[in-house]
Amino acid sequence: MHLFYTPDILTTTELPSEEAQHCTRVLRLSSGDEITLTDGKGAFYQAAISEISNKRCQVIVKERMPQAPLWPGHLHIAMAPTKNMDRNEWFAEKATEIGLDELTFLNCRFSERKVIKTERIEKILVSAMKQSLKARLPELHDMTDFYTFINQDFQGKKYIAHCYEGDKKALKECLPLHEDALILIGPEGDFSEEEVKRAIEKGFIPISLGKSRLRTETAALVACHTFHLVNL
Repeated sequence: MHLFYTPDILTTTELPSEEAQHCTRVLRLSSGDEITLTDGKGAFYQAAISEISNKRCQVIVKERMPQAPLWPGHLHIAMAPTKNMDRNEWFAEKATEIGLDELTFLNCRFSERKVIKTERIEKILVSAMKQSLKARLPELHDMTDFYTFINQDFQGKKYIAHCYEGDKKALKECLPLHEDALILIGPEGDFSEEEVKRAIEKGFIPISLGKSRLRTETAALVACHTFHLVNL
């Protein structure tokens, strides 16, 4: 199945430039060929190519096919980005394949990276969505200050994973079935003790992701996978 990301398909019948070039130059599809579109908002569209000209590709939509939610609840991972961008991109790709609703990058006290450009991450999310045949694109947020973030309102349960001693339960023991979840993952140097304290005061539940010391992107992926294992 040839799947193309067309976020504005309800208002235009022309594929976005990058998707049009992939359709016509890479796959060498032509007028009359059938393709599948997704708006990234929960629906697939069965369509046929109607016209190709000057790197542009027009389509005729034949049928809209909503995709039922693939998991219960809404999963939001907020993580401090790693210094190596490849590892951030790896997490974004794999988490989207497993299933993710929102991704926020946090600027924490011990963050190794204070600035992150989201353009490439967005492209990776789109590619992973298409590869895993999903019709919902995770919502990606710009880098956000830790304290600003924890002061925002969230629906569902809120968790913070950290390595300090204290009263913590395994994430799998804390996650209720079919509820929204927001999970905070810190940098390689962990959250500061003050950050953990303030988060708990804001209603975040302290959790453990196991006895092994995990890299940031691994911890974030474990959290994502645990959410899905609990909600199978």
